[in-house]
Amino acid sequence: MERLLQYTLLAFTSLFTMVTPFGVIPLFSSITSNMTFKQVHKIAFKGVLTAFIIMILIALAGKFIFNFFHISVNGLRIVGGILFFMSGYDMLQGKVGRMKDQGLSYSEYVNDFAITPLGIPIICGPGTITMTMVLYNDADQTAEKFILLSVIIVVLLITYLILVSSRKILKFLGDNGNKVLMRIMGLILMVIAVELVFAGLKPVVSDMITSKP
Repeated sequence: MERLLQYTLLAFTSLFTMVTPFGVIPLFSSITSNMTFKQVHKIAFKGVLTAFIIMILIALAGKFIFNFFHISVNGLRIVGGILFFMSGYDMLQGKVGRMKDQGLSYSEYVNDFAITPLGIPIICGPGTITMTMVLYNDADQTAEKFILLSVIIVVLLITYLILVSSRKILKFLGDNGNKVLMRIMGLILMVIAVELVFAGLKPVVSDMITSKP
């Protein structure tokens, strides 16, 4: 029971901080500022649904991807940890992310905004995909796999609710409140990143030591 609780907490905090729903608020609110409430709901739902489909496919096909490309889980942990650390550092500096604030203009993506860039890579970016693969691979029990799928649903449901309420939340928090939240989540993400890197390095270093003649 304790292991399941720890896994649930790790999965939720990791995915929630990677999805960064509060960090998307300023961008989403500015893009949908001229849209009706119904249109905002439709775009948010479509974006979250796109992210959900991708995350589920990645989780279920993760083992096949590992085997096909001969990727080790420990290697993915190290690379993922580095990516998370960089994302966390950006958040700590008050940045939404490199992929979230470049090359975006209303005229270019107004029709397909829900799928891209909102669904992918804003909600479901490289860090989210990597973390989903690692978490599913670490799930030894069927209960843990079910927990991960449930956590994905919960995180994306929260993301949807935050997006449709983005105007109210932004007005309530203000710029300073939103920046504080982003920095807190960035700090949490950096801590998770360090743990992930060491978890990947430990067996690699151990194998190097034991393989020495």
